[in-house]
Amino acid sequence: MLINLKEILLLCENNGIAAGAFNTPNLECLNAVLDAAESLGVPVIISHAELHENVSRLSVIGPIMVEAAKKSSVPVCVHLDHCETISYMKEALEIGFTGVMYDGSTLPFEENLKNTKGAVRIARNFNCGVEAELGALASRESGHGNAGGPVYTDPDEALLFCSETGIDAFAPSFGTAHGIYKSKPMLDFERVRIIHEKTGLPLVMHGGSGVSDEDYRKGINNGLRKINYYTYMSHAGTLAVKEMLEKQDVTFFHDLAYAAEKAMFEDSLKAMKVFAGIN
Repeated sequence: MLINLKEILLLCENNGIAAGAFNTPNLECLNAVLDAAESLGVPVIISHAELHENVSRLSVIGPIMVEAAKKSSVPVCVHLDHCETISYMKEALEIGFTGVMYDGSTLPFEENLKNTKGAVRIARNFNCGVEAELGALASRESGHGNAGGPVYTDPDEALLFCSETGIDAFAPSFGTAHGIYKSKPMLDFERVRIIHEKTGLPLVMHGGSGVSDEDYRKGINNGLRKINYYTYMSHAGTLAVKEMLEKQDVTFFHDLAYAAEKAMFEDSLKAMKVFAGIN
């Protein structure tokens, strides 16, 4: 069942859970995530990031994602993640995406504010929810680090930004990072709680892979309703392929792809159980 970002986050808010947002740049990722969500009966967000355009073109994978969401037995939002250009956002909206994240977090505050307002105006014409970000994680979506480390989101700036833009979900910076964690992240959940109370919006955790189950639960208790999770799921697929190649002589690529899909299914299933409070 295809629903929009605002609807899926309201569903999570009412149930005190978070929806996992998983990048699905190919069919193996898409099958793994939707199969996991359907096996648990939980809502899920399938995402395509602008930086994955060279991996899988939006024009190709986007319609497949939308059609798969429509046919799913669980609520599914099809989301554009970390979009930095309005033209790319419009392409996703015309395909039928029901959530977009306009990412102006690297821009000066006023420019980010102005651009996000414009993104919201456009998305409203497509019944599409909008997420935006303020502050900066310790690394960008590509996994490359910011030289100065994380720039934590100021709660008062967050209130102004959310009030002025009319966004439906807000991604604060509170200590997470994209990519593989080299040490345990130090997460500021008090900042999350204050921002959630001030803005009244569902909050988003970027750099969600690799966070402990305990910290996921703390974050959800403090207002996180969307948790972006991709790196560790994708890495599980890589490890499964390596193991298969070490154990046997593989002729067909589809056998490797299926091994990766099964591993990503198991990894995403574990994450979804935590996000939904399933033991």
